Amino acid sequence: MISISSNFDSGAIDVVDARVAGAIDLRIRHDSSANFTQWFHFRLAGARGQHIVIRFLNAGACSYPLGWENYQAVASYDREHWFRVPTSYIDGILQLEHVSEGDVIHYAYFEPYSSERHLTFLARLQACEQVRLNILGSTLEGRDIDLVRIAGANPTGHPVWIIARQHPGETMAEWFAQGLIERLIDPTDPLAVKAIQYADFYIVPNMNPDGSAHGNLRTNAAGSNLNREWLLPSMTRSPEVFCVRQAMEASGVELFIDAHGDEALPYVFVAGAEMLPSFSAQQRLDQANFVSEFKKASPDFQDRIGYPVGRFSADTLKLASKWVGDRFGCLSLTLEMPFKDNVNLPDPHCGWSGARSCQLGHDILQPIVSHLGRRFG
Repeated sequence: MISISSNFDSGAIDVVDARVAGAIDLRIRHDSSANFTQWFHFRLAGARGQHIVIRFLNAGACSYPLGWENYQAVASYDREHWFRVPTSYIDGILQLEHVSEGDVIHYAYFEPYSSERHLTFLARLQACEQVRLNILGSTLEGRDIDLVRIAGANPTGHPVWIIARQHPGETMAEWFAQGLIERLIDPTDPLAVKAIQYADFYIVPNMNPDGSAHGNLRTNAAGSNLNREWLLPSMTRSPEVFCVRQAMEASGVELFIDAHGDEALPYVFVAGAEMLPSFSAQQRLDQANFVSEFKKASPDFQDRIGYPVGRFSADTLKLASKWVGDRFGCLSLTLEMPFKDNVNLPDPHCGWSGARSCQLGHDILQPIVSHLGRRFG
């Protein structure tokens, strides 16, 4: 007997008909308090050895239908190792076909990063003397807004802020944050040692714990898109942004990176703050140098394809990287990773993955150190 459930951390799906493995009909559920629709994560049991055919009937009406073109869903038997499964998108219906080798299998839009994994990773960091864990505040549902601070003995290190997962369904962003943190705490890595001589790193691995737990794509428990809240955040709609912004005002910011995932574009790229009237010649030079160094550090990163400069002009100062760039006059970037694969370096088995995101976090330390050395060394 087929059974489908999603009553767990980041679980989200609506079942229409799941009586027969070869004809399962589902609907992708919208965010818990908003109409964004794209993320799914569910557990399927009772289909070992059977040819599973799953149709997502409302895929064409989801928030980002272009995200389904050339997309492959992810699956896992053990929730640790995820792989892509054959997926097609025709006439507004997303269809997944797969023969299950286990009694139970998980399917998801992208490799999840659970709340339990988040807490376990942070707990492990306490063994590192250069790490301090701080709680900046609470979400609307009482979850902690965690800050990882990594610094050397220099009390005047330049403040570098990295935030991830404002949009909770963009789990690659937290994988990226994990990769950066893991490199920074490695005492045998000379670049990491050099980095914490230059800087104090303030890293928020998950900006949206409520949305993550609910299995939301873009919003928190109040239905707020956090990356449109930076101009006027409030404790009633966006405490996550309010608390992080308050901490930034206390520390200052010399470099800011906001990590995201893009549903449609199968590339790794950054978007800057060059549309701002306040964008300075120094910021332009810093951005160009950072991009150049990032291309050297990571074969996955490119600057040929990305967002047009004026794409978010209507919301400019509501966005994190634009508000920070304007407020602090620093290098301020939005980093985008794909939900699909990096078409420049494709991986047919996994596509873009948690591991690739971690590696990107590892690689970005080179342009960060280069920027700090150029500006302050």
